[in-house]
Amino acid sequence: MVISIIERLRSEGCVFAEEETQLLISEAASIEDLMKMVEIRASGLPLEYVLGFTKFCGLRIEVEQGVFVPRRRTEFLVQQAEALTCVCDIVVDLCCGSGAVGAAIATDLNKILLHSVDIDPIAVQCASRNITHIGGQVYEGDLYNALPHSLRGRVNIIIANVPYVPTDAIKLLPQEARLYEPKVALDGGKDGLDVQRKVAEEAPQWLASGGYLLVETSEMQAAKTFEIFANAGLTTKIARDQELDATVVIGTKSVKEKL
Repeated sequence: MVISIIERLRSEGCVFAEEETQLLISEAASIEDLMKMVEIRASGLPLEYVLGFTKFCGLRIEVEQGVFVPRRRTEFLVQQAEALTCVCDIVVDLCCGSGAVGAAIATDLNKILLHSVDIDPIAVQCASRNITHIGGQVYEGDLYNALPHSLRGRVNIIIANVPYVPTDAIKLLPQEARLYEPKVALDGGKDGLDVQRKVAEEAPQWLASGGYLLVETSEMQAAKTFEIFANAGLTTKIARDQELDATVVIGTKSVKEKL
């Protein structure tokens, strides 16, 4: 049976058919359930949606059809944020999707005050399942508009894996992303940087003195993202991980001097 499942998946273009077969077998409640999952996967539905979860930073993150599936490259964003985060910091995760980034930071560091935001109700449902049990709060709405006003000027870390694919490049994405993931989580406007501009422009109003804004971007877009951050008044640098093909732009709000 295992061989027949591998062959079935491979015939439908699943490159990692052996690994996927083992995952499907491990998660299936019965033979009937397994065969149903195999057929759904063979139809083209991303494996993460079939399983109902993905692995991210060593965590099991629940996902469902209609939510953005976190990529491994985004683990670099988590690493950069954790290096700057202290105990009891207020951390805001904008465009949180499944809540994976915030969940990873809160799990690794403990004792942070996590607030996650997404405009998509499906993402908010997923994020709630992934972070509320570790003390995080999730809000539905458009970026900072969803946050409690009491956080204004008090946030230590803002992390934002916002959509940054240029509109005309959406058609070039792999089929699984293009057909199944929400366009709102992918489309960053004409140059891919529309949402980054909104996030950076308002960040200084929400950050505490010395607070940080971290945004994932592409290597090609990094120089423009740097400029966007600098124009918002943030002291800016670029971090890059070649192995993960991951780029993060980090902006710091200047520390106010005491009179």
